[in-house]
Amino acid sequence: MSRPRSPAVSAAVRQGVSVSVATGLYGVSFGALAVVAGLTVAQTAALSLLLFSGGSQFALVGVVAAGGSPLAAVATSSLLGVRNTLYGAVVSPLLDVRGWRRWAAAQVTIDESTAVAVAQRDPQAVRVGFWATGLGVFVLWNVCSLLGALAGDALGDPRAWGLDAAAGAAFLALVWPRLASRDARLVAALAVVVSAALVPVTPAGIPVLGAAAAAIAAGFLSPAPRARRGGAR
Repeated sequence: MSRPRSPAVSAAVRQGVSVSVATGLYGVSFGALAVVAGLTVAQTAALSLLLFSGGSQFALVGVVAAGGSPLAAVATSSLLGVRNTLYGAVVSPLLDVRGWRRWAAAQVTIDESTAVAVAQRDPQAVRVGFWATGLGVFVLWNVCSLLGALAGDALGDPRAWGLDAAAGAAFLALVWPRLASRDARLVAALAVVVSAALVPVTPAGIPVLGAAAAAIAAGFLSPAPRARRGGAR
């Protein structure tokens, strides 16, 4: 007879499922945007299956839609994907997985699975929350992006539907909630200025790389937050 599930684990499962549904359904928009930007349905499906990083995928499609080179598209996507390495350093000691499970965990280490995992206090709930979210998003994102790609392929000319500018709008929708702090807004403003300055004089894709480089430099050069009196934050 199986042991009853603890309240903490049940809460982690509920969080994982809700996040999976909300995130996975957004894959429809990626699939549609990818094919109207020039990718085939098969390429779109492979990108979601192998890359599996929403922000990086939208960035790659945005550069392709703007006429950028494959090198610029891959470089831009890779810069955004660096954050997943940092997530791995956070969740790896919490999951304590070995063998093939370590490879599986690496594939589903994304914003959502990391956020749900680190929000738990019970060790078992941490692991359950991570896997429920990571696997849930992986399945729904791939299914929905394929459906979106099939729908986008049937739409024809993206300019007839106003979708030629939708990739940038979708990526902005992903970034906007992260601009809550003053420092984040200043870095974003710097990236916009650098990108706007490069647009008239560089090929498509290079302004995005320049903006990303400026944002990274600003992050390294900004002073560390001061500790409050009586202890560090």
